[in-house]
Amino acid sequence: MFIGGFYGMDIYFLMFVVPALLFSIAMQIMVKGTYKKMSAIGNARHLTGAQTALRVLEFYGVRDVRVERVSGRLSDHYDPRTKTIRLSDGVFGSATIAAVGIAAHEAGHAAQHANSYMPIKIRNAILPVCNIGSSLGIPLVILGYLMSFDFLITVGLALYALIALFQLVTLPVEFNASRRALHVIESQGLLEGDAYRGAKKVLTAAAMTYVAALVVSIANLLRFMMRFQRRR
Repeated sequence: MFIGGFYGMDIYFLMFVVPALLFSIAMQIMVKGTYKKMSAIGNARHLTGAQTALRVLEFYGVRDVRVERVSGRLSDHYDPRTKTIRLSDGVFGSATIAAVGIAAHEAGHAAQHANSYMPIKIRNAILPVCNIGSSLGIPLVILGYLMSFDFLITVGLALYALIALFQLVTLPVEFNASRRALHVIESQGLLEGDAYRGAKKVLTAAAMTYVAALVVSIANLLRFMMRFQRRR
């Protein structure tokens, strides 16, 4: 009964969480729509995602990173532990505008690691602590409510706040990777005109999903804080 009440709808849920969730859904729809549209348009130079990633790595002087195919849709990522760029089926061998943009973005992450980009070092450093906050924050808040133990609630909220902190630090990392990608795409003439603008739209839409994730975390944190203050 308590758990249902804790997670149930209240005025703070309506004020903070619902608008944040609607914004997040809108961003997810936008990125999927933009990706689908730009995945249907080939690029004039017939560059695949894998070839694009290699071009970006070469531009930034990164020579120890591999490019591999991974299953899934929009599952593209850079793994710094193995120094591997993994591109999804729709990107790795596809010569579309979307494939060029996404592959260049992941190669931008590889360049960040190679160049010791400070925000990504900070993000990696706080990741273990943020994982603890992700798993323990809300359970501690609920336990504190059950026990009427304000200190435990405060600790839980502080741990949950680490999620928002991690997402906040993630923003400059993602935006910088896109800037690096677009710089190479433009300066090397990989895409031009409408094709370049199309790739930029794909990366902008993807970046906005990270903004949405931060907004949702902040909205939930505000909701819990307001409920805590009201209970006191």
